[in-house]
Amino acid sequence: MIAVDGPAGSGKSSAARGVATELGLRYLDTGAMYRALTWWLLGQDLDVGDRATVAGHARRPAIEVSTDPASPRVTVDGADVTGLIRTREVSNAVSAVASVPEVRAHLIAQQQDILARACAAGEGIVAEGRDIGTVVAPQAAVKVYLTASEETRATRRSADLSADPGATPAVTRDEQKRRDTADAAQSVMASDAIEVDSTVLSLDQVIGLIVRVAGERGFPLAGRPARSG
Repeated sequence: MIAVDGPAGSGKSSAARGVATELGLRYLDTGAMYRALTWWLLGQDLDVGDRATVAGHARRPAIEVSTDPASPRVTVDGADVTGLIRTREVSNAVSAVASVPEVRAHLIAQQQDILARACAAGEGIVAEGRDIGTVVAPQAAVKVYLTASEETRATRRSADLSADPGATPAVTRDEQKRRDTADAAQSVMASDAIEVDSTVLSLDQVIGLIVRVAGERGFPLAGRPARSG
């Protein structure tokens, strides 16, 4: 198992998917699960700032994620929400939802089950998020903490939201700072993780670096083709 953690805009999602594809492994985007729940709560006109309300509804929607790195699909109650969960509205609300203990307990249990099933099947998996190496999968054979400068992260995030005219780099940087503060408790680097600053690295360079580290750690599944599903 490979754990890739880091703040928003560090490039961890693209890097983790790339590593999974390169090594023929499954891929789990844990943040997508928190986003999916947040999207559902907003759609129900529930107050995501009310911790009791969020806790009381945390188990209501059925959230499923594909572990195919070529098609990381996310569904809520059977509906495909893969694109819908990537809006600024969801991004600006997800930290409040993810900080609720009942939410974390519920989704972390689901995440650990997905990871356990992938490993039991001998497939291997790359998981990315905020606290994979410290909480979700502290037993991961390879742990990487991906960072980047604040400006670089904001620029990347703004590019991801190019369809939203309000998502300028300056606005994105302010929203990012608020998320960093809100997510601080879940964003601690594991003591045995390798820190990678991607500020001046290309995506291919980051993927190559993680793949190399995995090889040095004797990761057993390098070279296996990724499976669909």
